[in-house]
Amino acid sequence: MDRTVGRSPVWAADSSRGRWRALVATGLGLAVLTGAAQARAQEPAPTPTPTPAPAEEERSTGLPKAGHWTFNLDAGLGGFGFANSLYTNVRPDPSGNLGDNWAESFVKPAISASFDVGKSELYGKASAVGERTFAAPPSLVGEDASSFKIEDAYLGWRSGKSTGTENLLDFTVGRTQYKIGHGLLLWDGGGEGGSRGGYWSNARKAWQFAAVGRLKPKNNNLELFYLDRDEVPESDTGTRLWGGNYELSLGEANTIGLTYLKFYADKDKKPSRDGLNVYNARAFVAPFKSVPDLSFEAEYAHEANGDLLKSDAWTAQAGYQLSKVAWKPKLSYRYAFFEGDDPNTATNEGFDSLLPGFYDWGTWWQGEIAGEYFVSNSNLVSSQLRLHLTPSESVGTGLVAYTFKLDKLPVNDPTITSKDIAFELDAYCDWKLNKAFTVSFVAAYANPQKFVEQAYDRTKNFAYGMIYIAYSY
Repeated sequence: MDRTVGRSPVWAADSSRGRWRALVATGLGLAVLTGAAQARAQEPAPTPTPTPAPAEEERSTGLPKAGHWTFNLDAGLGGFGFANSLYTNVRPDPSGNLGDNWAESFVKPAISASFDVGKSELYGKASAVGERTFAAPPSLVGEDASSFKIEDAYLGWRSGKSTGTENLLDFTVGRTQYKIGHGLLLWDGGGEGGSRGGYWSNARKAWQFAAVGRLKPKNNNLELFYLDRDEVPESDTGTRLWGGNYELSLGEANTIGLTYLKFYADKDKKPSRDGLNVYNARAFVAPFKSVPDLSFEAEYAHEANGDLLKSDAWTAQAGYQLSKVAWKPKLSYRYAFFEGDDPNTATNEGFDSLLPGFYDWGTWWQGEIAGEYFVSNSNLVSSQLRLHLTPSESVGTGLVAYTFKLDKLPVNDPTITSKDIAFELDAYCDWKLNKAFTVSFVAAYANPQKFVEQAYDRTKNFAYGMIYIAYSY
C-alpha cells in the first residue's frame, strides 16, 4: 500500500520591524549632529585594518565530486485501533470481542546520484527499509514482526540534450518502483505485513527486479518493462510480468493511457494468474477550459486467461472544486465495478485485483475499514462520495462515504440471499507541521449490512481510528 500525499505554513512578518527602524533613524540623526559639532575640533583617528578571519574549510562528504548527490531520510510511526471491527473471529474469544490495537514504524535512508556524461546523464539510487509491527497486533496484519532489507538499488541512463528532444530516451534496471496511472492495477512492487511487518505503512514499493525503457517524444510516453515482484516469503506466488504502456498528455490536466500486461505465477498457488493477459484503458481529464475545476476519470480493465479466467472491471468518477471559495471544497463521486464469479459457468469471472496502490485517500484500498481489512477489488461494487477541504496551506481534510455490495452471491450457500456488505464513513486530516513532519488522523465507522449478518452473524457497528506521523527529509 502506498500512502503514498508539500505544503508549508505562511509565516507572518516580524511586527517589531517598525520600532527598530525608528530607533535606527534616531541613532543616525544623533550621530550626524554630534559629528558635525566636533569635526573642526579634531581629525578622526586612523582605523586599523582588521585581520581577515581564516576561511572555514568545507567539510568533505567523502563522495566523488563529479556527481550530484542527494541524501533522503523517511520515517513513520503509527497507532491503529479497532473497536468491534475485525469482521470475522480471528482468534478464539468466547466474549465475542473483536477489537484490537497495534503500532507500526519504519525508517528508510536513501542516497541517489546523477553524473553528466556529455549531454546525457547516468543516475542511480540505493536505499534500505527497516520496519516493525508491534504492540500485540492481530494475525490479520502479521503479529509482532520486524525486518530490514534493501529497497532501491538501480542504475539508469537518460539521453538529456543529446537528441533533439530532452530526455527522449530513458532506461532503468535493478530494484526500483514502477506504477501505471493512479495505481488501480499496478503499483505495489513489494509485499508487506506477515513476517516483514509494516502492513499499513507499506514503506516497500520497489520491485525485486525491474527493467524499464522509456521513449518520450514531446507529449507522448511509451514504456516497455519487465517486473518481478518482491513478495513476503510465506505468501510468495512467483508473480512476475512484462508489458507495454502508452500515455498521451494533452496539457497539464489531461492524460489518456493504454496498457497491456502479461502475467506469470506459480501454477500451484495462482493458476489463473499464470499466463494472464490484461488490457487496460484510462483517461484523467479536465476537458473544459471554461470550467477548469470540473474533472473526470474513467478506467477499464479486461482480464483473459483461456478457460481459467475471463473478467472485467471499470470505474468512473466526476469531481468539481470551488477553487475561489474559502477552504476550496471539492466534491466528487466515483462508481467502481469489479466482476465476481458466475457459479453457472465453467470459467472463473472473479476479477484478479492484481497489485494496486495508494494514490489518495480511497484509492485503491477502498475504505479504511472495508478495503484495508476485509474486502478486495474483486466481486465488489462500490459507490464513493467524497468531500475534500483545504482550510489552510498546511491542512487538508475531508469525509469519504461508501456503499459496498457484492457483484455475485457466494457459490453453494443458499442461506445467503443479500449482496449488501456495508456502509462506511471515513474522516481524515493531513496536517503538515513543517517541511519535514506530517501528521495524519483517521476516524472510521462502518455499518454491516445483510450479507455480513447472514455470512458471519455480525450486526454490531464497526469503528476504527488511526494516527500516523511521517517524517521526510
